[in-house]
Amino acid sequence: MSDFADLARRALRDSGYSEKAASRAMNYDSAYLSRVLNGKQRPSRRMALAIDKLVQADGALAATVLDADDSERVRRSAATPSRLDARTVDALADVLAAYRRLDDVAQPKSVTPATMAQMRQVTRLLREARGPHRERLAEVVSEWVQFAGWMLAQSRKDGEAVTLLNDALEIADEIGNGTLAAQALNFKGYIARQQGKPHGIARWFAAAASTPGAHPAQRIGDYLQAAAGMATMGETGASLRLVEDAERLTDRAAALPPPDTAYWLTPAFNRINMGLCTLELGRYSEAVDHLRSGLAGLPSEFQNAPWSQEHKSALRRAREAM
Repeated sequence: MSDFADLARRALRDSGYSEKAASRAMNYDSAYLSRVLNGKQRPSRRMALAIDKLVQADGALAATVLDADDSERVRRSAATPSRLDARTVDALADVLAAYRRLDDVAQPKSVTPATMAQMRQVTRLLREARGPHRERLAEVVSEWVQFAGWMLAQSRKDGEAVTLLNDALEIADEIGNGTLAAQALNFKGYIARQQGKPHGIARWFAAAASTPGAHPAQRIGDYLQAAAGMATMGETGASLRLVEDAERLTDRAAALPPPDTAYWLTPAFNRINMGLCTLELGRYSEAVDHLRSGLAGLPSEFQNAPWSQEHKSALRRAREAM
């Protein structure tokens, strides 16, 4: 449950390191490093951290490696799903959290293959799992499937991404988790935006905003992005009403931490969403202010995330239109 070898090989390649150069930079035996990068030997914690530091993954790469006890628990659960225990589910959730963090610092194409491999493993486990911990596992699997859909969407494999997002939505509905359901619908709205389809933008983000159980911070972002879709279609009145719906949720959202499954939904991030909306409304000065402030307010680990390029591009468009 790591695929560390694949992730590390790709991270070193993206950072411009050959195996030999990496072994010299980290002062590790090249044969040992080769065995790790080819999946023939489990990395020590020290090596995992050394590679992580070399590729500037901010701890996310090293965190994909389970310790020996958790690795054995996962192995036993995979072999006998009826014996699934709480610690196994927690371990799987921890690995998923590391992959999400890795998405903030690495290129999607470098994380996607391992993500897909992990998704297939946890999905297989869910199909066969029984007992009191299955519902919690279903939450983790729904999030993992939607994350895989998000990774494919960033690489513009739209059809495959939509299929996975529909699968994630079905699992979320099965366990009644509105937060996960809303996030899957949100990612479908993102795909519609990449495709330049304003009707799809408005539809999917509005559906996400109205999903029972969605977190207020999710609903704010979804209303604003649905408003951007309506504005693109020339439906200014409907767009402004959606903005008002978002603004009415501001105090409620501020009183609650973002959901773990959508940890990026801070007030700063939703200023970016307001910027996307005001850009489509033709309020370019406001758009510049919201986008600039929102981007500046992102945590340092998000500042150069690949997904932030879309918002930086929107800021350039707004400045050019002023």
